[in-house]
Amino acid sequence: MQIKRYYTKSGLSPYQTLEFEARTSEVRHFDGTVLRQSEPIMVPKGWSHVASDILAQKYIRKAGVPSETQIIDDADFPDWLSPREATKDATYGSETDARAVFNRMAGCWTYWGWKGGYFNAESDARSFFDEIRYMLATQMAAPNSPQWFNTGLNWAYGLTGSAQGHHYVDEQSGKAKASKDAYSRPQPHACFIQSIKDDLLSSGGIMDLWVREARLFKYGSGTGSNFSALRGKDEPLSGGGTSSGLLSFLKVGDVTAGAIKSGGTTRRAAKMVIVDIDHPDIEAFIDWKSSEEMKVAALVAGSKAVNAALNKILSACQTDACDDPFDPKLNQELAMAIRQARKSAVPSGAINRALDLARQGIDEIKTDIFTTDWDSAAYATVSGQNANNSVRVTDSFLKAVQNDEQWQLLRRTDGAVSKTIAARDLWKKIATAAWESADPGLQYHDTINTWNTCASSGAINGSNPCSEYMFLDDTACNLASLNLLSFKQENGEFDIKGYSHAIRLWTIVLEISVMMAQFPSKTIAQRSFEFRTLGLGYANLGGLLMSLGLGYDSEDGRAYASALTALLSGQAY
Repeated sequence: MQIKRYYTKSGLSPYQTLEFEARTSEVRHFDGTVLRQSEPIMVPKGWSHVASDILAQKYIRKAGVPSETQIIDDADFPDWLSPREATKDATYGSETDARAVFNRMAGCWTYWGWKGGYFNAESDARSFFDEIRYMLATQMAAPNSPQWFNTGLNWAYGLTGSAQGHHYVDEQSGKAKASKDAYSRPQPHACFIQSIKDDLLSSGGIMDLWVREARLFKYGSGTGSNFSALRGKDEPLSGGGTSSGLLSFLKVGDVTAGAIKSGGTTRRAAKMVIVDIDHPDIEAFIDWKSSEEMKVAALVAGSKAVNAALNKILSACQTDACDDPFDPKLNQELAMAIRQARKSAVPSGAINRALDLARQGIDEIKTDIFTTDWDSAAYATVSGQNANNSVRVTDSFLKAVQNDEQWQLLRRTDGAVSKTIAARDLWKKIATAAWESADPGLQYHDTINTWNTCASSGAINGSNPCSEYMFLDDTACNLASLNLLSFKQENGEFDIKGYSHAIRLWTIVLEISVMMAQFPSKTIAQRSFEFRTLGLGYANLGGLLMSLGLGYDSEDGRAYASALTALLSGQAY
């Protein structure tokens, strides 16, 4: 392809018109104490502090970056595009300049584009490299998080690392192969939809899914699965006995996700759990998060009550008014404190321990007092906190609700009816649980599949964690967003040529990203390579409309948005 320049000039740095300055990033607790502080990093002066904080805390590579690199000689590439490795005397640390991040991502995309034959000539590759770097530095566009985390670490710094069980598709043969190391091919995709089989240990089964999810979380990606294939509680097992049920396995996956920091940073793992409305365990699934919320409430309230009651017991023992202050028969204040503690449901063991401490001369006891902070020990104690939950409903269920009919829950092993329940009762249970805990959400199976553009290849059963990606199982999508406000010119007009140019280049970025990527399984690698799902979109629509004086909910606003969307879609295709 021919790549024309729009924002940069040949022979000049894409950063020449931009000022950079050193900034230090801090993350503070709500009480003002500093939790984390980064070393100063160079960022574009026009960036907000929020943007520089995100770069410093999340996206820069914090370890293993060599202080000096050298070109790995390769006759297939010009020097400026050749991969690099650490010099013999290099020391290692963190990225300290936003330009290094922009260079490694744009350079990696250009490298793989050259390798895949995407460019007509070296000048086209150079134009692509410079234009993408300029758009990153000016926040005209940005890729999804895994690109920032992973892309270019091998190309720019020579990072490798042991193989993690990923697969990729060779662009020449079209065949899936096992990755040889962790970084030669990055994991740039953010959104995954994975299937699961009703099997404990085999490939594609329950435990295998947790391993695949761990691969994704480690490198900053998110994943969703429809778990409806798993048999319900008390359904028979082939080896005898009965199943412990869907929820028992979902809790294992939830703990696994909670133990892994996404992208190796401070971000939580992103996970979606979907269950069909006719699953035998659907009632327990619907109530899962709301019941866990009540546990948190009980922990918070109970911890305060226990602390107050036990300290009241200790205080009552601090008296000279009776011969034995530790005997509730003689110490009336102590007797009242013990009665009050039992009335507050404080366990007898805790009461006895408090009396033992008092006898040892201890006059104050410090017990854990929990809070309702989402990152607190109380929430870490309960399950279901590391995923978005959604119920998959069908048109037939919604009609049953509308007509006040009965609804059948079906066993997974033989399709027999497990339970019959009023559809409206199930619908009310969903609404109540969502009101109490914001989960579960809803996914409309039949409506979604009416819009399935690849229906001959299978049904759409699920989505990624944020649900903007709904496609076939065992596929992935990589994303990028164009900042609409950056295309508004000083005279108030929208730069259609610049917008179209950016759409074209970022479609190429995402397309190259499919070719260069590695994936958590052989199946996902093959299907993603074949379907080549790209997620190009825009951001800041509201900001653009407001700056133009157009109402967000207005005919003019909708017309403007639809024109921008149509242009994006048409230009990308």
